[in-house]
Amino acid sequence: MELRHLKYFVMVAQELNFSQAALKLYTAQPSLSQQIKDLEEFIGVQLFIRSKRKVELTDEGIVFLEHAKNILESADKAVAMTRQVKKAKDQKITIGFVPVAEMKIFPFIIPKLTEMFPDLKIELLSLNDTQIVSDLHNGRIDIAISRADINNHEISSQLIFEEPLIFLMNNQHPFANQNKISVKSLEEIDFIIPAEEVSSVLHHKILKFAEDKKINLKIIQRASNILFNINSINITQSCTILPSYIADIAYENIIVKKLDTDLPTINLYMSKRSTNASQSVQAFINLINDFFHLKFE
Repeated sequence: MELRHLKYFVMVAQELNFSQAALKLYTAQPSLSQQIKDLEEFIGVQLFIRSKRKVELTDEGIVFLEHAKNILESADKAVAMTRQVKKAKDQKITIGFVPVAEMKIFPFIIPKLTEMFPDLKIELLSLNDTQIVSDLHNGRIDIAISRADINNHEISSQLIFEEPLIFLMNNQHPFANQNKISVKSLEEIDFIIPAEEVSSVLHHKILKFAEDKKINLKIIQRASNILFNINSINITQSCTILPSYIADIAYENIIVKKLDTDLPTINLYMSKRSTNASQSVQAFINLINDFFHLKFE
């Protein structure tokens, strides 16, 4: 039994005429009669008394009519409420991001998004990579801007851009006057690096760089966030390796120094759940695609 059987039954019960009911249902009268017959066979009772003169409901049909109307009404409410939820989701977008997005993405994308959707509520959550991946999986955020390339059966990711890493230290550091710092001499300097649990990609990229260059870093602190990382080298005779956007926001006494070898780059990705078909999410993706010349779907 399907909802269409109930819909056909209720229309016939209201019209008490198969021909008129068929017209209102935009179906052929023989097809309608067969649908009612199939319904009666499924239930196991006769719902109508048919004669050449008239159509009447049986006692069983009268009882079934009341419940059939309730079921159809409940189905209509379910559809309406689901559409309302979809509409509400389309009027809100939640974006989890790492700090670089505040400088390199949002100033160019958010104003255009709000122009397209004046009533759209945009929630921006500054999170670390670990939180972003978790919140994207559990549906707390719609879009993730992070260092994580997730790409699995639930989530798809797109590379936005590559960013160079830079070597930073306080301008009072003993090595600050050197034009280029030998990578081997990094073993002599106290290092502060991002903690693995909050910035796994950057953490491991720094350690892999040291491993490739066959140096042992003197790590004295694992920073829980970028601000703490910058503040720490600002007040200590230590150094760090961070994404290049940091140079634009670091303190004046924090300087970028060249090494005698190239540092690696780090990627920034946009990710979303594959099942998220929100209009506002797609609009955000389209704006990112246009601005960075991507083809993320």
